Formats: sequence, C-alpha cells, structure tokens
Amino acid sequence: MDHCAPVIPIASAPAAEPRWDQLVRDEHVHGSLYTDPAIYQAELQKIWFRTWVYVGHESEVPNANDYVMKSIGPEPVIMTRDRHGTIHLLHNRCPHRGNRVCMTEQGNARSFTCPYHGWTFANDGALKGWPFPSGYEGVDRGDYGLGKVARVASYRGFVFGSMAAEGPSLEEHLGAAMKSIDALCETSPEGEVEITAGFLKHKVKANWKFLVENETDGYHPSFVHASIFEVAQSGIGSLYSAESTAVSRDFGNGHTENDLRPEFRKRDVPLSWFGTTADKLPDYTAKMNAAYGEERARKIMIDGTPHIMIYPNLFIAEIQIFVIQPLSVDETVQHVTALQFKGAPDLNRRMRQQTMGSVGPAGFLLADDAEMYERTQMGVRMRNPEWLFLGRGKHRERRDADGFLIGDNTDEVPSRGIWRHYRATMEAA
Repeated sequence: MDHCAPVIPIASAPAAEPRWDQLVRDEHVHGSLYTDPAIYQAELQKIWFRTWVYVGHESEVPNANDYVMKSIGPEPVIMTRDRHGTIHLLHNRCPHRGNRVCMTEQGNARSFTCPYHGWTFANDGALKGWPFPSGYEGVDRGDYGLGKVARVASYRGFVFGSMAAEGPSLEEHLGAAMKSIDALCETSPEGEVEITAGFLKHKVKANWKFLVENETDGYHPSFVHASIFEVAQSGIGSLYSAESTAVSRDFGNGHTENDLRPEFRKRDVPLSWFGTTADKLPDYTAKMNAAYGEERARKIMIDGTPHIMIYPNLFIAEIQIFVIQPLSVDETVQHVTALQFKGAPDLNRRMRQQTMGSVGPAGFLLADDAEMYERTQMGVRMRNPEWLFLGRGKHRERRDADGFLIGDNTDEVPSRGIWRHYRATMEAA
C-alpha cells in the first residue's frame, strides 16, 4: 500500500431533512435547535440566504463612490453607492480565485482591485480589467464581475438584501413592521434616521436565535437588568412589571415587539420614554413643534421610539439598533450603534452618551444579556430536559384592534410568534 497516496472518502448519503413539526411545537421547542450544526446550516440556506435580511442604512454611504463592509449571515458583502447614486450589495469574493477584494471597513472608491492577480472591479461589481489580457482572448469580461446579492430594496433608508432572485417583496416581508419604522423616522424633525455614530461589536458564544427571542422578551428585564434600572432611576423597570399596561405583540413574519406606548401615554409627559423632559431638550422640542405642529409633536414625543425585532436580524431598541450576525451554531456577533435623528443635534448627543453607558465596553445592559445568552447556550447542551417551555401567558393571548396577537408585556407571545414563523420558513419547499 502506498501511504503517500491520498485517501478519498466515500461520499455518504445526505442527512434526512429534520422533521420541523417534531422540533417546534405550540409551546415548546427542542434544545437541539440551538446546538445542532446541521440545523444551523439548514437555517443559512432557508432563512439567511433566502429571505430579506437587513444589511445597512443609506446614510452609511452618503456620497457617490462610498462603501462600507456589511454581511448577510456569516457572509461578508460590500454595500456601495455608485457614481449615479444607486446602492449595490456585492459579494466580497473575486470570481477568479476567490480572494477578498476589499479589506477595509469603509471608504470611498470607484473600484476594487484583487490583491492576488490584480483583477479590477467597478463599485457596481462590473469587471473593469485584468492584467496581461492576451491570456483571456475570447473570454467575455461580462461573465466575471463580482457576485451581486440578487435583490436589494430600501425602506425609509433601511437597506435589505435577499440572495433569492424570487420571493415576496420587501414591503410584503416587513408588513406591519413598516409602521414601526415610520414611527421611528417621525421622531426626527426632518423625518429621517441617520446611522453615523459608528458601531460597537459584541461577540457571544451563543446561538443567534437566543438573541432574536431575547430582544422582545419582556419577562427577563426585571431580573437580568435590575441593577441598571436601580442606578438609572428612569422608571424603566415599571414597563416590564406584572402591573404594566404595555403589551407584547406578534406582527407575523417573525416580527415582534414590546409596545410600551400604553405606559408612556399614562404618564402623559413628552420624552419620558427617553428618561427626560422637554425643557431639557429645548432645541429638539422647538424643531418638532415646527415640523409637525404642537399637538402631533406632543403625541410623537409621548409615544417615543419603537422596541421591535424585525426578523431575522434588526432590533430597534428605542435609542439604538442592534444588527445580529450568526457566525456558527454557537457564535453570534451583535453590531450596535446609537440612533441619530436628522436635525436633532441635542437629542443625538444624549443618544450617543446613553448608548455608551448601556452597551459600551463599561456598560451594564448588554453585558447582562450576554451572560444570559452564554449560560443558556451551555444549558441547552444538556440532555434533560430536552424541551424549552414557551407557554407563559398562552391563556391570555388576545387580538388587538388590528388583528395581531398580543399579551401582557411579560408574556411569551413574541417567542411563540417567532417560532411559528421559523417552522413555516423551514418547512417551505
């Protein structure tokens, strides 16, 4: 036997598709959904590489030829604005030998050159040229541009991509979540959000779905975040108490929210959602009154910004956004930035300060959640019990005036809604 000869393994039959109805039940989910690498790979194909995924914001590439590095799931993409103002999502992979063509986080460039063999691509992905072209006589350059994300669409500046050439439109995917994005933008006196404060990145050793569920889990804040609520003295804790009039909601399509407006309307104080009062932000208040009229501006400033998880990866959390990026079955990155409202410099400054205090390197909030994610990931690796129970508040689920399922703010209506959509997506052909 020649021990230097390569051993070629015999291909094994592909593993059978999991029975999703046996893993996701009305009030229970199986622990393997968070730990099985094969399930994670199936999720990449059926969720991350097929549905609409939030990628970035138009304000991150404000000028012609600007670009910024982003991702769809674990796969890096380059978000560019070409010289005509069109936004593109390009795969960061040279079609020649697979090298990355862009290694810097952001910048301004009309083209990208692969460092391996010098192929050069325009910022719309087209191949501009290759060195020593006589070697490619008869080859059509049009066939060898950078790969493009199949569909790109934007709503109120929020850019989404889908790697599937066909499927529901972005508006169909967002559904009622569009109204939450509208409400967010209306908090600006100029009706626009800007993502310009820069991102913090937090890596946790946990499955991405734990993060998605946690974002609209109104049951944990009173316990996990008790310390920051006590220090802040902002009244946030009362929003997630057993007596709270706030509600949890399932919008469908995996989108869920904690609707805190009933509590803010009870207080009837503008900007109480931000833990302040109108007299402390006089410039912002004056601009809102001028933009919307005093009556409407007052209502907007009482209701505040939404607390919504737009499936599968965009969490709008009052003063900041979180973008969830899965790296493996048990490793996830959260990209976090302070929201900035166009025309509101005094509010924006406070937004940045509070974001650093809550999710910055010395912040309490995200550190609390990260600890829970990682402990839970360790827990679900154990065999007994096999199932996680998501039945809290099932007996008091009800429909709101728009027909959406709601429950008390501490109920698990959002988690059940997320898993219903997950199962339907994974079962789809």
